[in-house]
Amino acid sequence: MNEIAKIDGIENQSKDQTGGGDPMPHSIEAEQQLLGAILTNNDIYDRVAAIIGAQHFYDPVHARIFEVAAARIAKNTLASPVTLKAFMEDDTGLKELGGPAYLARLAGAAISAYAARDYAQMIYDMAIRRELIGLGNNIAGKAARVDIASEPKEQIVEAEQALYKLSEQGKTDTGFVSFLKAVTEAVNVTNEAYQRGGGMAGISTGLIDLDKQLGGLHPSDLLILAGRPSMGKTSLATNIAFNVAKAYKRGLKPDGTEGTVDGGVVGFFSLEMSAEQLAGRVLAEASEISSHRIRQGDMTESEFRRFVEAAKELEACPLFIDDTPALPISQLAARARRLKRTHGLDLLIIDYLQLCRGMSDNRVNEIAEISMGMKAIAKELNIPVIALSQLSRQVESRDDKRPQLSDLRESGSIEQDADVVMFVFREEYYKEREKPGEHELEKMEEWKAAMERLHAKAEVIVGKQRHGPIGTVELAFEAQFTRFGNLVKPWQQGSEPEY
Repeated sequence: MNEIAKIDGIENQSKDQTGGGDPMPHSIEAEQQLLGAILTNNDIYDRVAAIIGAQHFYDPVHARIFEVAAARIAKNTLASPVTLKAFMEDDTGLKELGGPAYLARLAGAAISAYAARDYAQMIYDMAIRRELIGLGNNIAGKAARVDIASEPKEQIVEAEQALYKLSEQGKTDTGFVSFLKAVTEAVNVTNEAYQRGGGMAGISTGLIDLDKQLGGLHPSDLLILAGRPSMGKTSLATNIAFNVAKAYKRGLKPDGTEGTVDGGVVGFFSLEMSAEQLAGRVLAEASEISSHRIRQGDMTESEFRRFVEAAKELEACPLFIDDTPALPISQLAARARRLKRTHGLDLLIIDYLQLCRGMSDNRVNEIAEISMGMKAIAKELNIPVIALSQLSRQVESRDDKRPQLSDLRESGSIEQDADVVMFVFREEYYKEREKPGEHELEKMEEWKAAMERLHAKAEVIVGKQRHGPIGTVELAFEAQFTRFGNLVKPWQQGSEPEY
């Protein structure tokens, strides 16, 4: 480091924005060493370009040197003290440091290539610290100014968004990965499925036939669960959330790291119902007491005891509910990230997609933005995301009321972004409304036979599955408990259904 002259004036310039004359975090030496390495060996630039940019350098002269070098390397031309001299001869800041001779001194004291990435990370970390200080000062300044147009709650949201934006910068694991790494990850996923006895690689929904069809809920997948009103979308989503949270266990994973080994931590965005109503549905399922009777308080003493015991058992379930209405997709993503950081997150459920808000004034574009945002959340947090969706009314006008992909409401982008599209369908609901008159005896007998066949049964139609087959899964449905369960097949009549 003796070969590089100390940059006069930089230390004094650093005593700003922090108050009390404390210098802003920086490392001039790290910047000099990295720039010298790049000017000596241009291949080093490719190793550090994903970590830092010119904006991360503290010294503005260093930032300009990096910018010019990066531009030349991007054009596949040499960036050296000699070639940069022509572009920076008139640079006032460089002249103060000794002119083009300073570039030669940087290259002369260059570090070995292996340490370049560490120096780049150090420069990046210092830049983030400076931004945090600036952000803190900005928050303090806004809070100190009493302005009617800027409410404290709005300031909190702005500050939170700015912090999350800052936290998302500088991810160095993105970009191309070697086929070897991709294959290794694929083998690890298959190994997990094999260790479970050929079951599945994803999280179990608690519904055997649905797990067989989907192979469980896979990380980074967006699953759309759609249906007409009263089909049981929210009930099925609540059941899955409860099953996953109830089965939650931590321990050592096959790769030796500690984490979720069964079930998972569940985040549930209930944009339609309140947290209390949603909890009531879960309690109805767990205690086997009608949700209607729970709301009215119409219970016997033994039922009430069962209700309280079920509530106590559920206290430890890692199920987190956010019932803020009309959430913008950006805030929804920020809250999901925060939940993952604070409590962990293995499954996210959103009820429902059309109640989210986007930035566009055009409804079709807004829905496209929301569905893309949900897929982005699934990939970024590496978790399955189940988003509920409404279906258009054209279903009701057909003789066969079974939903199709074309029935997805308001935008084709939902179908495009989703890895799995499932429809909840209960034929019993429609058949019940076709009841003939008492005088039509023959039709009444046919209707009763049909109702008996369809009673307490539901279908989940898998209309799209990117990584598996489409088809229909039959489930049991108990309306009074709003509970879906595994349907006992005719050859299993000797056994009880599992829930």
